[in-house]
Amino acid sequence: MRWSESENILWKAKIPGRGHATPSVSSNRVYVATADEDAETQSLLCYDRENGKLHWTCEVHKQGFMRAHSKNSQASATPACDGERIFVAFISHGHLWVTAIDLAGKIVWQTQAGPFNSQHGYGSSPLIYQSLVIVAGDNQGAGFITALHRKTGEIVWRTPRDNDPSYGTPIIASTGGREQLLLSGQNSVQSYDSLTGERLWMTPGPADVTANTVAWNENAIFASGGYPQNGVLAIRAKDGGEILWQQSYKVYVTSPLVVGVRVFIVQDNGVARCLDAESGNEVWTQRLGGDFSASPVLCGDVIFVPSESGTMHLFKASDEYEKIAENQLGDRGFASPVICGGRIYLRSGDTLYCIGQHETE
Repeated sequence: MRWSESENILWKAKIPGRGHATPSVSSNRVYVATADEDAETQSLLCYDRENGKLHWTCEVHKQGFMRAHSKNSQASATPACDGERIFVAFISHGHLWVTAIDLAGKIVWQTQAGPFNSQHGYGSSPLIYQSLVIVAGDNQGAGFITALHRKTGEIVWRTPRDNDPSYGTPIIASTGGREQLLLSGQNSVQSYDSLTGERLWMTPGPADVTANTVAWNENAIFASGGYPQNGVLAIRAKDGGEILWQQSYKVYVTSPLVVGVRVFIVQDNGVARCLDAESGNEVWTQRLGGDFSASPVLCGDVIFVPSESGTMHLFKASDEYEKIAENQLGDRGFASPVICGGRIYLRSGDTLYCIGQHETE
């Protein structure tokens, strides 16, 4: 499991502009959101999965860039694909917009999901569920979470949230005996009915501001945050409300990862920890080094996570820390790796890499 600029790179492709969005892989295509800060455009790029050829570029917005933190980008939301359309979310001209693009790179529909008063930009990714695409719009103005019809862009439901910025991504979890739409941020973890937007329950914590996605198992939901409070907590999944345990680790941007009876976290300051899912007790801790914004990804029994400087750390998802490898590629690592079909698709700065072993005759 080693790679470098000269080893195990099947292809690489130039990405114009800048963005922190993770690539999306669907069928034989790789979709990447990016922003050209000089031209002030936000676009979706489509690459060939086999050879990295650029098939098309769809310009989604021009001008209208909004305030963003220096560690954020104007293209941080990961695209979502349902096999017929690709859905992208950008803030522009004072609004959060959701756009559906067909497989030929043409805009099918574009909808203002709601007004957006930006403090540090946008980072929440769209979520596909049944006939809906769901987006969160926590901001300094009137926050909301809303669902749009995937074929038409019509708003199906819209639920108000507080007037506080946060950057977490909603997720559908099958836990506590039912499917729940979960979102952390605004100093709470909230559960919604996915088809109506009705709030089912709310539990305080872990922080006013989060920038990640919750994790879960069949009994508990695990959430973390890092501003201004620090914390990782476990909530009873059935009906919410009860906090099972809480730790004071700062895990702000990276998402927790549940593997069996363990919860793995990589703190923004580069400390990796393995926690017992039932009690929250620490199983092991290891300093990886560097700063982290991408989330850990599991493949088999190995966890992959890149540092902001582009060093990919590989270690076992086990009860003892076991380093597998450290691989340096490019100079930036804000997007999580995508692992499928025996290949790794990795965005690093201005380059999209396809990593894998060359076929031998």
